[in-house]
Amino acid sequence: MPTLATALLQGLKDHGAREIFGIPGDFVLPFFKVVEESRILPYYTLSHEPAVGFAADAAARFNCGLGVAVVTYGAGAFNLVNPIAGAYAERSPVVVVAGAPGAGERASGFLLHHQARSIDTQLAVFREITCDQAVLTDPATAPDEIARVLRSARERSLPVYIELPRDMVAAKSARVPELPRRPAAADALAECAEEILARLAKAKSPVIVVDVEVRRFDVEARVAALARRLGVPVVTTFMGRGLLAEAPEVVRGTYMGAAGDAAITALVENADLLLLLGVIMSDTNFALSRRRFDPRRTVLAIDRDVRIGHHVYPGIPLEDLVDALLAQAKPRRAAPKRPPRRPSPYPRGLVADTRPIMPSDIACAINDLFDRHGPMPMAADMGDCLFTAMELENTALVAPGYYAGMGFGVPAGLGIAASMRQRPMILVGDGAFQMTGWELGNCRRYGLDPIVVLFNNRSWEMLRVFQAESKFNDLDDWNFAAIAPSLGGHGTRVATRRELAEALEAAVARRGAFSLVEVMLPRGVTSRTLEKFVTGFKAARERAAK
Repeated sequence: MPTLATALLQGLKDHGAREIFGIPGDFVLPFFKVVEESRILPYYTLSHEPAVGFAADAAARFNCGLGVAVVTYGAGAFNLVNPIAGAYAERSPVVVVAGAPGAGERASGFLLHHQARSIDTQLAVFREITCDQAVLTDPATAPDEIARVLRSARERSLPVYIELPRDMVAAKSARVPELPRRPAAADALAECAEEILARLAKAKSPVIVVDVEVRRFDVEARVAALARRLGVPVVTTFMGRGLLAEAPEVVRGTYMGAAGDAAITALVENADLLLLLGVIMSDTNFALSRRRFDPRRTVLAIDRDVRIGHHVYPGIPLEDLVDALLAQAKPRRAAPKRPPRRPSPYPRGLVADTRPIMPSDIACAINDLFDRHGPMPMAADMGDCLFTAMELENTALVAPGYYAGMGFGVPAGLGIAASMRQRPMILVGDGAFQMTGWELGNCRRYGLDPIVVLFNNRSWEMLRVFQAESKFNDLDDWNFAAIAPSLGGHGTRVATRRELAEALEAAVARRGAFSLVEVMLPRGVTSRTLEKFVTGFKAARERAAK
């Protein structure tokens, strides 16, 4: 009979986890020993718990499975609150496994180290940012509790919390069962799909809008097939940027309202029916819309519900809905003609001269690089690096687009590299790099070699564009490229467009160590996309205030 620790690890693997990210600590040391010795799942230890959460989040997003973050009680778990809150906001299924005091320690009468208000304060906090929780105090019931929680993570694509007291690690336990997924009721699903298809058939200018759940539930290929069959154009949201990268012929672009491509904005805002698949109705996605979407002309499928106009079909998983639509859909009698082929809206053909680098030059240089060598998976932090990513040709991308927490980029890139064994490109600003960039020091021992493009304007430039008069937006110059060798990588600082092009080309050719390209940018200068976003956001805020 396995121990509770090995049963938990095997259960995680059976439910789709590929690896563990974590940091050891006293209350979780016994479990880490089992992680290391059992070899059921590979593990990666990082330097600070926020990075552990970001790496697990990115791994979950990319592999359409479970990310796992293992930390100790109190001091470790509370450091995970911010990344897990972000994972909840952006619907990423991260499993938090937290060590905890054993029964004897709980009954000692002493306040325990790492304890906050009470022994259960940590559990109370994580109840707010996870969709299901289990405290494993009984080896007899623990396998079923683990199975319930892991099914919740997979079905809802949200974080969950498992607390493992250290005196339970070696307890004998049965294997964790894999509970069957709960499908939609057949009659309700058929009726829902029939109603949606009837509305699509009547619509003259429908549009499919895709967002994060399309990736979380691994239905990108099926959504592309549905769009082809129906002859309906597809756009991504800001948060859904990078979706359907393998089906470029069906994706018109990214909808960003007043900040985006005018043709895409008109396509969405003039549609007489919007089919919103897995779309989070956040201000990031829709605050810059020039007009409110009429619910009578909107179908929204998210979190196992489908809202059509003013009524709801509950308990309809997105993957079941897409399958039902595909099964029932017939090709449109007169599929809309594709618009005349326009030049790519994404900049290319960087002039490699001695002029200073602007943020949009970085997008141009990367597009040129991908044209020569093929696209790379991308991780972007918050700030102008993310808005610059909107100027890249559509490629697989993870970023904190809605929760907008800083520090995501570098550890997310490490999560991609560890989980997918692919070489990512990371876009990060100097402010975020000060938070978590030092995690690059862990690349050498795990054989990871990401390419990191660091936007250094010695500033919190994203904040400056909203409040230019504040001096606290100024940062010092830390010369990150010079520090890279001490972390086991290669660093290059560039200030001209020629140096940028040469440094990126050299980074692609260099393997075996991370490459940091530190791009020196003038203060007060932003990408064209961020300029438009700020202008549109301020205008929307002024309209709301009237």
